[in-house]
Amino acid sequence: MNAPMMLSPESLAKIDKAITKYPSNRRQSAVMAALTVAQDEKGWLSTETMDFVAQYLGMPPIAVYEAAAFYGMYNLQPVGRNKITICTNLPCALSGATGAAEHLKKKLGIGFNETTPDGGFTLKEGECLGACGDAPVCLHNDKKMLSFMTPDKLDALIEELKK
Repeated sequence: MNAPMMLSPESLAKIDKAITKYPSNRRQSAVMAALTVAQDEKGWLSTETMDFVAQYLGMPPIAVYEAAAFYGMYNLQPVGRNKITICTNLPCALSGATGAAEHLKKKLGIGFNETTPDGGFTLKEGECLGACGDAPVCLHNDKKMLSFMTPDKLDALIEELKK
């Protein structure tokens, strides 16, 4: 590979492990895993990082951009240390997500797709997070599902994450 190393050896090992799950002529099938690993290391997916992933997997950069742009869990611009995604689809909305989202906006002083001035929080509006029975739900940093998020629980979450 001629490009400079964009990811750590540890991240490349994780991508290599994901690649082994597919036939040798289908290494591009690991694109989502590779993007997740890259984002975990870098915090977001710059064009340069996506170009590196494309080269590493042997696929056109546009195909990597398309995957990254299609799925909401990929950050195509820098985000705060704490990315909070709140589901506002109908089941969550009927269970209080709309009010919870407004509470978060007011508490953080930002709207959807914005980051607090201190870089502590980014707020995202999410499509279905697959936990309608636990509505309203939030996802913290694309990894931790948070259920039954009332304004009081949201306040406690924000205070805990500020520490």
